[in-house]
Amino acid sequence: MELKTGIRNSRELTVTEDQTAASAGSGGQPVFSTPHMVALMETTAWASVEPCMEEGKSTVGTHLDIAHLSASPVGAHVKSESELIEIDGRRLVFKVSASDDAGLIGEGTHERFIIDIEKFMARTEGKLK
Repeated sequence: MELKTGIRNSRELTVTEDQTAASAGSGGQPVFSTPHMVALMETTAWASVEPCMEEGKSTVGTHLDIAHLSASPVGAHVKSESELIEIDGRRLVFKVSASDDAGLIGEGTHERFIIDIEKFMARTEGKLK
């Protein structure tokens, strides 16, 4: 698969108790948490380009600009969508959104960088020395 703008992906889930703001520690209400929504968006974007990566390469998330617009209760069906809208060298920019059956619950942009896994992990693990 060739890395090019326009690559799209989607992921779906049903909100569970362990994905609520109360459970995640990001609030006290039993609604789909912002951290879980963002993780779903990030996973959707990552999975869309992973098949395009050469052996030994992957991507890491580096920036999020996300608005959480509406709450979703436990049991709600949530769908995340991503579209690769910009490639600038190793920097990839995605338009991301999430909706439940009642409509849009979140949207924004997400940036990822292409990395060499071995070099990235060596540099990261070097922080422990």
